[in-house]
Amino acid sequence: MELWLTLLVVAIAVIAFVVRSNKKRVEAELADAAAEARRLHERLGGQTMNLTAPGDNLPAGQALADAGERYTAAGSQLESAASIHQYRLAAETAIEGLHYVRAARTAMGIDPGPEIPTLRGQTRVGALTEPVSAEVEGRSYTGSPDPDDQNRHYYPGGRVDGRPVPAGWYNTPWWKPALAGATGAFVGLMVFDAMLAPAYAGGMVAGGDYSGGEGAEGDFGGSETGFESGDSGGDLGGDFGGGDFGGFDF
Repeated sequence: MELWLTLLVVAIAVIAFVVRSNKKRVEAELADAAAEARRLHERLGGQTMNLTAPGDNLPAGQALADAGERYTAAGSQLESAASIHQYRLAAETAIEGLHYVRAARTAMGIDPGPEIPTLRGQTRVGALTEPVSAEVEGRSYTGSPDPDDQNRHYYPGGRVDGRPVPAGWYNTPWWKPALAGATGAFVGLMVFDAMLAPAYAGGMVAGGDYSGGEGAEGDFGGSETGFESGDSGGDLGGDFGGGDFGGFDF
């Protein structure tokens, strides 16, 4: 009996030690995730506030406006974050904003600055290397590797409704309504089929290895762009109440 009691006490002590160790580990990870998210948010804020696009540079102005939206969204996420996952989503939103800042700097012809972490949705989708265009439902859609007055909406690269969308400049942010409802999603799929699928097949996308055989169940399955999952136009989806702030793999 004494042996069993001794073993029981030892077992309880071991369990208590493991529980305390796990709690400390989780608390440390939570603190690290919170610090990283706040650092990225502050970095984004500093860059958006210290950069002004010339009035005649429409692409740069639009990219900075998009960066500002991500800054506001990341701030809202930080205010309500209480878990490691939520802090990582906020960090992902801030990173996306930094991609827009980088695009704005490029559009203004200045040093784009240091490299930025890759967003989950960017994996294997590549970037446009040549202009693309298509007519869908009587409307013209175009894309280009370089910004101009026509193609002034930057997209950092990601997946929309399971389809890869390469980084580049587009004449309209067609991926936004694609995540807003059934009709918009249908149009988005048509744009992909008419403009981007041929671009991948024709070698107009660098760094992407999409193949038509990989559908919703392949490597390009699932909507992985953060703001793009329902923030009426962003690329983060998922955990931020259906918005775009959760689709990226952080």
